[in-house]
Amino acid sequence: MNVDRIVIGFAGAVVLLGIALAHFVAPGWIWLSVFVGANLLQSSFTGFCPLALLLKKLGLKPGCAFPSRVA
Repeated sequence: MNVDRIVIGFAGAVVLLGIALAHFVAPGWIWLSVFVGANLLQSSFTGFCPLALLLKKLGLKPGCAFPSRVA
């Protein structure tokens, strides 16, 4: 499994978690999904993703979406 797949899977899980928490716990949790969505949008333009940097430092192999040259 490479960094790209982990980042996309983690982002999807956090978005779903934020929506579930907003529905069942408190409406303010929707901001978690908004934050993750905004981070996904900016990373598509800049190539910068904090989670991808962390995963690369942990030794996972990079994919195509977040190249190693981005630091």
